[in-house]
Amino acid sequence: MSRMSLVWGLGWRFLRTRHSNRFISFISVSSIVGVALGVTVLILVLSAMNGFERELKERLLAVVPHAEMIAVEAPIMDWHTMAAEAAIHKEVVASAPFTLVNGLLQKGDKLKGVSVRGVMPQWEQQVSEADHYMSSEAWQSLSASGKPLVLGKALAQQLKLEVGDRVTLMVPRPQSQGRRPPQRVVFTVTGLFDLGGEIDRTMAFTSLAVASEIRGFGDGVGGLRLKLDDLFAAPAVIRAVGYEQTHYLYLNDWTRTQGHLYSDIQLIRTLMYLVLVLMVAVASFNIICSLVMAVQDKQAEIAILRTMGLSRKAVMGAFVIQGALTGLTGCVLGAVLGSALAWRLSDLIRGLEQALGVKLLSGDVYFIDFLPSQLMLSDVVSVTCVAFVVTVLASLYPAWQAAKQEPAQALG
Repeated sequence: MSRMSLVWGLGWRFLRTRHSNRFISFISVSSIVGVALGVTVLILVLSAMNGFERELKERLLAVVPHAEMIAVEAPIMDWHTMAAEAAIHKEVVASAPFTLVNGLLQKGDKLKGVSVRGVMPQWEQQVSEADHYMSSEAWQSLSASGKPLVLGKALAQQLKLEVGDRVTLMVPRPQSQGRRPPQRVVFTVTGLFDLGGEIDRTMAFTSLAVASEIRGFGDGVGGLRLKLDDLFAAPAVIRAVGYEQTHYLYLNDWTRTQGHLYSDIQLIRTLMYLVLVLMVAVASFNIICSLVMAVQDKQAEIAILRTMGLSRKAVMGAFVIQGALTGLTGCVLGAVLGSALAWRLSDLIRGLEQALGVKLLSGDVYFIDFLPSQLMLSDVVSVTCVAFVVTVLASLYPAWQAAKQEPAQALG
């Protein structure tokens, strides 16, 4: 038998044999449970953070503009030329005109602030996925005549509106017109969209022609929305495109309106990773305790092995392997349990909300009203490896203490 096989065999035997003191066995089992719980919770938290990041990119930023150029005073009349100039930049995937109207929706005695975005559906589809969150009839109604309005489902519920109902939009008049009553425009609700979150309560869509008419732009538009290939290049791209224009424009991008959400997600991910790694480290102290007590429990066996010619390194290696196997057991159990829970985390939380009759995430506070989850293999591997390394490091000290023991003292 080779020296390495002997060391592995001893480490495995030390792990499996019963200790004379049951408390040592209890500490050993608790260390496995502690490491497993730490790995499980860390995988769950990272999966939730991945889910929030995915929803931010695929849901919120699918509707919120990546970047936009907004007219400061005079409307943009020749927006086709502006769109063609923007398309020259390789980072710009597509562009679409829009006109924004901010006002109050009134239904009976209920008032709600809303931002109505006038769009051209055939152009808007190139830069937005808003049509994915409403029926095709609702989306096509934005091209119809009249004054169509597609509301967020949550906003419609607050105002007790249904498709086909009429609702009044009150829009403040320009300062140049003096102190006059707000302009009142009657819309017909032609559809609802359900994005899930704050946007459902604050945004609505209408046709570009109607929005430009309300703003008094005639054939002009209020701005141009851009879709970019690289979201994180938005600040630089919008400046590069906007500075080439002769029109007086406000330059805006998603990092100004929603960037804090992405920063918060990254910050929470980092903090939780550190906190939960420390949690695994604390659980690893149980491994230290169990190995220290195991060394005391097996002093006679260690002394006999030393007198038979086993080296200090082999003794140390055997106890390191015992600690590593303990930690590996906890890591594997945690990885399996954490992956299984993370895979169905959204459904589990939804079931918990229904059972308790509470809402854990409110769309009034967060940009979504459900807990998302995205399990990534890289997170599972990294968490498991980090936890395993911590447990191996925790086993070095007691293993070193075992190797220091003198046979004469243990047998004397």
